[in-house]
Amino acid sequence: MAEANEHQDSATEAFVAHRDLLFTVAYEILGSATDTEDVLQETWLRWAGVDHGTVRNQRAYLVRIAARQALTRLRTLGRRRESYVGPWLPEPLLTTPDVAEDVELADSVSMAMLLVLETLAPTERAVFVLREVFAVDYDEIARAVDKSPAAVRQIAHRARVHVAERRPRDTVSQSESRAALSAFQRAVETGDLQGLVDVLAPDVVALGDGGGVRQALPRPVVGRDKVARLLAVGLEQYGEMVSAEPVQVNGYPALVLRLDGELDCVVALRIDGGMVTGLYTVRNPEKLSHVERETSLSR
Repeated sequence: MAEANEHQDSATEAFVAHRDLLFTVAYEILGSATDTEDVLQETWLRWAGVDHGTVRNQRAYLVRIAARQALTRLRTLGRRRESYVGPWLPEPLLTTPDVAEDVELADSVSMAMLLVLETLAPTERAVFVLREVFAVDYDEIARAVDKSPAAVRQIAHRARVHVAERRPRDTVSQSESRAALSAFQRAVETGDLQGLVDVLAPDVVALGDGGGVRQALPRPVVGRDKVARLLAVGLEQYGEMVSAEPVQVNGYPALVLRLDGELDCVVALRIDGGMVTGLYTVRNPEKLSHVERETSLSR
């Protein structure tokens, strides 16, 4: 009995020590914090049943379990998202200040990057995340995704090229993000749109995710003029009822908007060359639970 308890304590200690890392791995593969929590439960159940005397590297072993579970769930989610009402956006996370300080980590969990990762096939996404973000070696990735190391190298190369073609052109500075968010916040608080319009790129894209539960954009709105008109209508409709709170979401400055004091949505931006090229508004209430409390992430 004492030996069993010792095994359980050791398993728990290792899992807790790596929990933030495992959450980050699964979240980057899934783009859903709710599903990531489920993956962590599944990872713990499998880890608790492992003979830890045979495990040489606990971190690598746990990452492999989490990645495998996340990949299995991602394939299921892909089928679910086909019937999703309106555009699908990642589930936003209120992140701790240290995430923003780690530029590579912030970039990898940004809303813009997660949307790029959505364009990858499930195995490509898992391989890219494990290799490019967490520097897992090819042999270990091969065990996680049930492919040969040679196949994993090819998949990783293909995924890198795909992501490079679609990711933000520059590493976005926190100051650039804050400046754009400040313009947005001023527009919300004063109704003066001009400052915001000045930072919108000509080809800016606005996406809204209401999940069929809340009113949101049924399809992308493209172009500075159209997006500006859309924002003007929204501000005119809600006016003084809206308050905007600057926060850190997915490692970058964003806004939480409240309507009559009630959480309404999260607004995150994609910035390229100092201009806003993407405007992402998440209104689906099922996706807003992780913006009321901070989530710790780790590499």
